[in-house]
Formats: sequence, C-alpha cells, structure tokens
Amino acid sequence: MIGFGSMTEIISDDIKKDLHRACTLHQRATSDYAQCEAFSKLMCDLLSRLEDAGCFDVADKVMKVLLDCNPKIGSHCEKATGVSKVMKKLDGIILTDPAHFDG
Repeated sequence: MIGFGSMTEIISDDIKKDLHRACTLHQRATSDYAQCEAFSKLMCDLLSRLEDAGCFDVADKVMKVLLDCNPKIGSHCEKATGVSKVMKKLDGIILTDPAHFDG
C-alpha cells in the first residue's frame, strides 16, 4: 500500500516491478533513442494499468513524465533532468512501500 494524503493506493507487485524497471531504464535512455522509446512505451503501459487498478495518484505522476517525454532520433533528451526527478520520486515511493516487490 502506498499512502498519499488521506488515500491509500494498493499497487500490485507486477506494476511495482515495472515501475522500478522504468526508473532504471530511464537512467540509460537519456541519450539512446531505442532505450528512450522503450521507456516511453513502458510508461504508457504503466499508465493504463495504474488507471485500471484505481491508482490515480501514481498514474498522475506517470502522466507528468509522459507529458515531458518525447523521444527524438539523434538528440539528447531536453527534459531528462525533470523526468529523472519524477522517476526518482516514483522509485522512492516504491522502495519505501512496506509491501515493495523484492525482485
């Protein structure tokens, strides 16, 4: 369970695992178009799954990343620093969750 204000969201282990994988992937994606594209696709999938699970606070954070994420061939990510901050926050939320997927 992940608490936000007065709400608690229950995020499944498979979503937590993929969120953590997305955080790791973003670290490599800032200057590699293929990795960036894979990151963007994973985040789109996660957004859908989070919304389906009713985890709207975390889904909002994922949406914020997707609004800033625009993979471009042959160029460095212009918003990598901002996206990295949100990704670190998401990873921190997952890692401090007592029910964190350990794998």
